Amino acid sequence: MKQALSGPCPLCGEEIDYIYQTENIPFFSDILMMCGLCEACGFRLTDTMILTDRGPVRYEFDVRTIDDLSTRVARSTSARIEIPELGISISPGPACQGFVSNVEGVLARVEDAIRTTLLSADDEERQAALDGLETLANAKEGEVPFTLIIEDPSGNSAILSDKARVASFIPDEE
Repeated sequence: MKQALSGPCPLCGEEIDYIYQTENIPFFSDILMMCGLCEACGFRLTDTMILTDRGPVRYEFDVRTIDDLSTRVARSTSARIEIPELGISISPGPACQGFVSNVEGVLARVEDAIRTTLLSADDEERQAALDGLETLANAKEGEVPFTLIIEDPSGNSAILSDKARVASFIPDEE
C-alpha cells in the first residue's frame, strides 16, 4: 500500500509530501518505507521500519579479511551497533534510521559521522577524529581486524553470514 501525506518540513516549515509504502519482504516480513524531500531547504527523510517484533537478538561477526567487508548487514531503528576494537558504539535515538547495507557501508556511516564532528571540533577533538578516520580507512582496506556487534531488542536486525554468531540477550532497562 502506498500513501502520500502532506505536512510541514521539520527544518523550514514548507509544506512537503511524505510518501509511506508498506511491503512484505522475505526475511524481514512487513516493512514500512518512508521518504520525504523539501526542495526549499534540502531536508531529506528516508527510513525503513520493520513492523514485526521478533524478540531480542545479538549478532557478532569477526571481520578478518577484505571479503568480510561485503557481508550484508540489516539494522533496524532499535538496534545498537558496537565495534569494540575501534571504540565505536552507536545507540539508537529519536532520529535513528534503519538500513540494509554491508559491513563496509557501516564503516562508511561511521566515517560520515566523524567527518560531521570535525566541523565543530576543537584541536584535541579534531586530532582524535583524524586518527579515527585513519583507523577506519585501514579497516576498510581489510588491514585492521575487528568485531561488528549488533544488539536489537526488536530482533529485526541481522548480519547475514554463516560466520556470524547469533544469540538472544536481555536488553538493558532504561
